[in-house]
Amino acid sequence: MENIKEKIEELRRTLRYHSDRYYNDDAPEIEDYEYDMMMRELKKLEEQYPEFDTEDSPTKRVGGKADNSFDSVVHSVRMESLQDAFSKEEIYDFDSRVHNAVDFPKYCVEPKIDGLSVSLEYENGVFVRGSTRGDGNVGEDVSGNIKVIRNVPLKLTEDIPFIEVRGEVYMPKKSFERVVDRQLLKGEKPFKNPRNAAAGSLRQKDSEVTATRGLDIFIFNIQRVEGVTLHSHKESLDFLQKLGFHTVPDYTLVDTIDEALHVIDKIGEERGGLEFDIDGAVIKVDDFEMRNQLGSTSKFPKWAVAFKYPPEEKQTKITDIEIAVGRTGVLTPTAVLEPVHLAGTTVSRATLHNSDFIREKGIAIGDIVTVRKAGDIIPEVLCVNEHNSNEIFEFPKVCPSCQSPVVQENDEAAIRCINPDCPAQLLRNLIHFCSRDAMDIEGLGPAILETFVDNGLIEKTEDIYALTFEKIDSANLEGFKEKSINNIINSITASKKNDLGKLIFGLGIRHIGAKAGTLLANHFKNMNALMHASVDDILQIDGFGDIMAESVVDFFNNEKSKELIKSLDENGVNMESKNVVKDNRFENKTFVLTGTLPTLKRAEASKIIESFGGKTSSGVSKKTSYVLAGEEAGSKLDKANALGIEIITEEEFMEMVK
Repeated sequence: MENIKEKIEELRRTLRYHSDRYYNDDAPEIEDYEYDMMMRELKKLEEQYPEFDTEDSPTKRVGGKADNSFDSVVHSVRMESLQDAFSKEEIYDFDSRVHNAVDFPKYCVEPKIDGLSVSLEYENGVFVRGSTRGDGNVGEDVSGNIKVIRNVPLKLTEDIPFIEVRGEVYMPKKSFERVVDRQLLKGEKPFKNPRNAAAGSLRQKDSEVTATRGLDIFIFNIQRVEGVTLHSHKESLDFLQKLGFHTVPDYTLVDTIDEALHVIDKIGEERGGLEFDIDGAVIKVDDFEMRNQLGSTSKFPKWAVAFKYPPEEKQTKITDIEIAVGRTGVLTPTAVLEPVHLAGTTVSRATLHNSDFIREKGIAIGDIVTVRKAGDIIPEVLCVNEHNSNEIFEFPKVCPSCQSPVVQENDEAAIRCINPDCPAQLLRNLIHFCSRDAMDIEGLGPAILETFVDNGLIEKTEDIYALTFEKIDSANLEGFKEKSINNIINSITASKKNDLGKLIFGLGIRHIGAKAGTLLANHFKNMNALMHASVDDILQIDGFGDIMAESVVDFFNNEKSKELIKSLDENGVNMESKNVVKDNRFENKTFVLTGTLPTLKRAEASKIIESFGGKTSSGVSKKTSYVLAGEEAGSKLDKANALGIEIITEEEFMEMVK
């Protein structure tokens, strides 16, 4: 048993080390797959030997059953907001007010992170609760989601009797890009900016969703502490670092307001290169006793001020317009500019959004334009100041990457390439194809797929099934050992047996999600029948409209799509529906699943329903037959009660399918 305990502790130490390299140092030393395998091994050992399980284990960050109550939390110390300043004159006014109340104040200057303010509470060094700021007096309990943020220590390095700290939850730019890519893959409306993304992620009912969003946190204040006496803000930040917190970066102690303004200018110049968004810099009186003397107004502390960087606009010339093809096939225009210094960085490129924007503004190469960069957003062309050409820039008729014809649907501004083999979209297509709801090829995550593409192991989707142990091994890739390679090959082999519905979804047909893929498979039974289906044939499926049906037909009419299907078939990928209807007891019955079921996953419950001729829906309506409800069912349960729809438990459901 002692050996088991040592194994568990060693795995925890190793995982914490690599997590720190990845999240804090941005210098990963192992592949994601290797990390995931170690996490899985640890989780399995903790389940087998619960006596060695601990609350601070890395496995506790992997989101599971939702435990976000969103109950109200009354803050014992008010979480105050800050007074804003937009000019240096206002900063000097702040300094004068401080000097009128105290003598020889020192200031601590730090970046103002653009995120969501939260409170974290610890008892005897162990995390016990996390809550949002709310209105400053009352927030919401989001403990479950706070726990899955990897920079949040679940156990401190010292057993402090009690400490409450304040921090800013944010989404790093690289995480934001991944989340938006994922949303576009699923046809969802993407988040507008990292702050909105962080807010939406922090208030997820399911912690498992939050865990996938890549949130981070900076701690910037001690609200309350027992057993320790601290005298200044800088001292408290240094102490927080010793406890294991990821504190706000680059905090600087200065003697005068002019030195503070110098630091603010420096932060402003560097903010364009940061991996997180900031919307200003904060100046705080350092000494705690002086803070007590200064006090607060009804809204703001008198000992702090937030300087907000103003949006910058400058004129420059467009020297060229480049068209890039994104991972979703959308053609995006970018203006190449005569370099101009803007918001702390040299800007030589700016987005032109889409073809409609170019046409509306009458933009052409050679025009003098105004470029804007507010905070840390991508520079954009705001307007044309001087036209130097009579010819408006015209979008290409073919994809710059693969030369296939591009399309623009009537309801969209975007122009896109729909070639499934387009090199510019390859990685996006591969990630989607291997994802859990698609072919579910465990081990071929985004990072490994990117490595394989970069090293020429995969050049098109069907190349996945041409991968062999020898092919991967001979590439001499760092981190790929015998065990990990065999796991990948085994997972690829297993995916060949997937049901047809998963393959259809994996093909990445526009407007066709996982559920629609299953419906198509159940209706047409095999790939050949689906490929020869007409729009009218597809419209016979309940829930399918013209757009979805036309999208399916267009996809299979594409010669590249036909070649892909043929190659997958030749490689042994299943082309038949395995969903056999046992009987039709649920024929014409529609189920809505809501909440967390005691034992069944939603996908499992849906499969059972379909095996008895029924169907599932995401929304409650008069056509709903049953609502299968678990814990924290939410608004769907309320609507079902209002409409008089029968609500059943998992136990009642299992009786129905005996």
